[in-house]
Amino acid sequence: MKLLFEKSHPGVPKPYLPASGGDGLCDVRDAIPPALLRAQPIGLPELAEPEVVRHYTQLSARNVGIDSNFYPLGSCTMKYNPKVNEFAAGLPGFAELHPAVPEQQVPGAMQLMAELESYLCEIAGMAAFTLGPLAGASGELTGILIIRAYHESQGNPRRTVLVPDSAHGTNPASAAMAGYDVVSVPSTVEGEVDVDAFRELAGPDVAAFMLTNPNTLGVFERRIEDIREIAREHGILLYYDGANLNAIAGKVRPGDMGFDAVHLNLHKTFSTPHGGGGPGAGPVGVSEALIPFLPGPRVHSNQAGDRSWVTAGEHSIGRVGGFYGNFGVLVRAYTYIRAHGADGLCGNSETAVLNANYLRVNLRADYPAAQDRICMHEFVAQPSRALLENGIRTMNVAKRLIDYGIHPPTVYFPLIVKEAMMIEPTETESKATLDHFADVMTEIAADARSNPQRVRDAPHDAVVTRVDEVRAARRGNFSYDPDTIPPDV
Repeated sequence: MKLLFEKSHPGVPKPYLPASGGDGLCDVRDAIPPALLRAQPIGLPELAEPEVVRHYTQLSARNVGIDSNFYPLGSCTMKYNPKVNEFAAGLPGFAELHPAVPEQQVPGAMQLMAELESYLCEIAGMAAFTLGPLAGASGELTGILIIRAYHESQGNPRRTVLVPDSAHGTNPASAAMAGYDVVSVPSTVEGEVDVDAFRELAGPDVAAFMLTNPNTLGVFERRIEDIREIAREHGILLYYDGANLNAIAGKVRPGDMGFDAVHLNLHKTFSTPHGGGGPGAGPVGVSEALIPFLPGPRVHSNQAGDRSWVTAGEHSIGRVGGFYGNFGVLVRAYTYIRAHGADGLCGNSETAVLNANYLRVNLRADYPAAQDRICMHEFVAQPSRALLENGIRTMNVAKRLIDYGIHPPTVYFPLIVKEAMMIEPTETESKATLDHFADVMTEIAADARSNPQRVRDAPHDAVVTRVDEVRAARRGNFSYDPDTIPPDV
């Protein structure tokens, strides 16, 4: 498929606008004041409007998304989301709001945010929430900054944050951005936090332990109460990464496990289809002791039911985003929660866990789970020993899935599992889809035994087939000047 610049051809009719006074048409350049014209042309491709529209329409048809393909992407929760949520977010009263409109003129939006905060408090078991953070990683940083502010208020800012060796990569990154040294806590052979190692690392200089439960390996931390007691003994705050809330929403609450700060991914668990960099929302919930440090502004409701903005207090970490977060994402989450209710959210978690275990068992012959026990909403599988000995690696399986129209799962993460494939079917997929995926994986394994080279050369039917990723990584040139690109890249 050619680029627009490659399709460009001179002599395309220029755009015209009505001339001043309504007398005929004029070249669009003649309608622009001379002082605003560019001194030099910017070199845009010369194409007629239908050519541009067709190009982008054809390009969009090549995109892979949850509306077109099964997307078993572990931890990222690429689940199908009801279109009614998109309808709600697109209502003119929400979509056309300007963020600077006085609160007296938008009581409905203020009510939605106040009620959403109360719903999230109930779901997560926290005392209060801020809806301001713009994504999960933004929520992580917000939570860690709140924890830092709390310790500073106690006269001891502390210097270290502990994270499991299976943690999402944003966990240590957020802690480092907040100024902490990061220390890794190892996992046991069963995929859970090594509590004895955690006990050894815990001390008065540790500010927080960042954890998600269930963890990144898809298993529930059965000793979470022991972890909580050790943390309390040393004044360590527990931080909950909400990426895996899909497994437990309505079943158990992070606050009840002992977590002091929680971020939730509204764009994962509560509806907005995400990917490609946004939009997102990562509200942060805190225990009673951390409320003074929440960022502002927040919605305040008085006894008469009137709502207004409350600016950050003297102990607050300050603003964490422009205005008040991604409001459209908040509308989608509110709609999702109201549509499902408590029973529906609980049922979603149960179905997500059921679907993951159904696949875990059906795939175990060719792709055994690293922890082959009852998992939560996702599990980490590996190619069997027989496939590995035949020269098949996880990347080969992932590339071959593309030929069947299935988006590959997350691969090579978490790093503590060799040849990892993190599979999360979510609660929105039917048994027929899961059976099809299992059949395809079985067929790939059969091909790997009889014709391994065909699997290693995949994908065969994609628009872009196998690329030399090692060369691209080692000799990549990201300049826009084509004359600087080496001829063999």
